[in-house]
Amino acid sequence: MPAVFIIANIILCTFLFGGYIILIYTYQQWFIALNIFKPSPRIIPATKFTIIIPARNEEDNIEKCIASILENDYPKELYEIIVADDFSTDATANVVKGLQQTHSNIKLIQLVDIVKSKLNSYKKKAIEIAIGNAGNDWIITTDADCVIPTQWLTLYDAYIQKSKTVFVAAPVMFSNNGSFLSIFQTLDFISLQGITAASVSAGFHSMCNGANIAYSKQAFTEVNGFKGVDNIASGDDMLLMHKIKEHCPGQTGYLFSPEAVVLTQPMLNWRSFINQRIRWASKATSYDDKRIFWVLLLVYLFNLYLFVLPFLCIFYPLWVLWGFMLVGKTVGELRFMQPVAKFFGLKKLLWWFPVMQPFHIAYTVLSGWLGKFGKYEWKGRTVK
Repeated sequence: MPAVFIIANIILCTFLFGGYIILIYTYQQWFIALNIFKPSPRIIPATKFTIIIPARNEEDNIEKCIASILENDYPKELYEIIVADDFSTDATANVVKGLQQTHSNIKLIQLVDIVKSKLNSYKKKAIEIAIGNAGNDWIITTDADCVIPTQWLTLYDAYIQKSKTVFVAAPVMFSNNGSFLSIFQTLDFISLQGITAASVSAGFHSMCNGANIAYSKQAFTEVNGFKGVDNIASGDDMLLMHKIKEHCPGQTGYLFSPEAVVLTQPMLNWRSFINQRIRWASKATSYDDKRIFWVLLLVYLFNLYLFVLPFLCIFYPLWVLWGFMLVGKTVGELRFMQPVAKFFGLKKLLWWFPVMQPFHIAYTVLSGWLGKFGKYEWKGRTVK
């Protein structure tokens, strides 16, 4: 019996490890094939943007976010900013009202005046209402705790004019305060961003982050906005991207430029971090794009097996198998992370990467399970 069990584990290891390494290698090849987008110096700004910022209790961040947008080198008459205040109980709305006194292109919408029933996705409703009040042809969404680069709108405009796309994903990065948790989140997140850049540019599957995406208002309207996914708490980005990709094949793209990177804040503690990842994982079974589902399933089963295997080693001599998988995972991911970290200017953090492998495996298993079968807290709300 022990021999049969060991052979079965070797076969399972071969299947999971082989599939995972092939996947990571494919993403690596796609990523290194990308070219930095550089706008033509002769291009004339033409795209009119409505920048939507959903905000809930963001009095400490919203002014800095808006100020960074206003610092963009882009004609003021070509963009407006709409803050959709999501039932904030702090001074978020008052901060925005203060900024309105000196900037006529800032609008404030307060959900408390509009939404009278309980929802499962207030963020989607906030964005939907803001789009209904948008005066321009293109929508950009970001988060209230983000800082925007100065060439952001110029790059979006140039990319849209050149590519003729209707949905554009762009890079996001966590700020790093030097703590273990912050470094862990930074490395984990840029790995996801690297996969996003690689997969979207290759046309493989739909990935993006709502802190830095743009889409035409017409495309949003043609797919009936969030209808069909509005009951899912998360997914105002990827689920919408897939709907638009299905409706407008070949018209989604990725703005690959370090100057387009939006900076956002990491979670302050492990509890908030796990809640964030559970929220992200909660939409895993909602993707109509089954390629994403199978990729996520492979990644989850691979990490689950790595998590369980040490416990099996108590009863069976499988330590060599576990060590081989762990080292192989680390080496394969590091090869992928090197060009990604270079793009984000974070190569100096890569020495932390092997140290963080056990934490990455454990959180992947935990958040994936709770995302499907548990509940989480976000912005002071409990979501099932």
